[in-house]
Amino acid sequence: MRHRAWILLLLPALWALSGPGQAQQPQGHGAHSHPPAATGDDLDALRGLTMEALQKEGNIREVAPGAVHISPERQQLIGVRFGTVAKQALQKVIRTVGRIETDEKRIGIVSPKIGGWIEELYVDFTGRFVRAGEPLLTIYSPELVATQEEYLLALAAKRDWAKSPFAEVSEGGSLLAESARRRLKLWDISDAQIQALAESREPKKTLTLYSPFTGHVLEKMVNKGQFVAAGMALFRIADLSVVWLIADIYEYELPAIRLGQAATIRMAYYPGESFTGKAIYIYPTLDPQTRTARVRYEFANPQGKLKPEMFTNVEIQVRLGERLAVPEGAVIDTGVRQVVIVDRGAGTFEPREVRLGVKAGEVFEVIEGLAAGERVVTSANFLIDSEAKLKEAVGGMGHQH
Repeated sequence: MRHRAWILLLLPALWALSGPGQAQQPQGHGAHSHPPAATGDDLDALRGLTMEALQKEGNIREVAPGAVHISPERQQLIGVRFGTVAKQALQKVIRTVGRIETDEKRIGIVSPKIGGWIEELYVDFTGRFVRAGEPLLTIYSPELVATQEEYLLALAAKRDWAKSPFAEVSEGGSLLAESARRRLKLWDISDAQIQALAESREPKKTLTLYSPFTGHVLEKMVNKGQFVAAGMALFRIADLSVVWLIADIYEYELPAIRLGQAATIRMAYYPGESFTGKAIYIYPTLDPQTRTARVRYEFANPQGKLKPEMFTNVEIQVRLGERLAVPEGAVIDTGVRQVVIVDRGAGTFEPREVRLGVKAGEVFEVIEGLAAGERVVTSANFLIDSEAKLKEAVGGMGHQH
């Protein structure tokens, strides 16, 4: 019964490959012709069908087990086309989406090391561009004034005590002055400012805070006249000359990702323009909902066109090296296995099971089952595979008793 079922399923392939059969009666104008339905007599005829009968019809010649023979005329009729198995430099393109983020290593927090009141606020809005060393604000701090006065007194004592005949007294004046100087240094008072204080002998009421580097103010968390404590965050500044792209890579594509790999991004904001960066980190976890991993890419951004939170389309070129490849059109995928029809020459075709690797463009990587230089069918291969199955099924029926 199993072989008979194969016969019924594969009859269309046999009709396609065998060409015209018995003459049909002419039909009236406008009538449509249909393949004849299988009747009880047809099924009786199939039960007695053998390979010898098919060979007499010229449809299938006796060839190696599992192979079939198709004449050149029939090959042309059903549109057989060929391709060649060969080694190629394979390249795969992974397409996904991503978003621009700030480089975490280029973010700085500005905070005072001394408490006081904001007397002047030079950078007074979010988003402003600042340069390294640019003044951000001034703080009035009574503690700062008192420490400066202590330093001036220590300098005076040092000068007076230096005249003492006792070494301990002279040395004590120097130690007192150095202690006051260190306190000022701990509050980020520069050597130049301390020298200016020593020369003017007038304490400064305020302390100026400067930007640690060039960038944009992402957050401003202070207002003029506000009291701030030591260590309080006042500004968050980011250098956006280099940004990150976080791309979402599906789990099955992750083995193809390597550090240093190039990625190209395109955005609707800049039609016809692309930006190229490289992979610098692969995150160690997957998103449980989307089954994707995050990969971090670094992009130079000298003109500031790439802005944090932008969404982008991402293309990742994966160079696989030179590998044996077969044209995509040659592969018959049954869902359980992959089959390729190999041209054995002289009209003989052999269905062969293969094991394939990655798909790269219009070819598949061949892991097992084919050799370089073999010719394979890339068009009408389904019909040839069907005839091979028909031959196998009919052959099995012919040996039943």
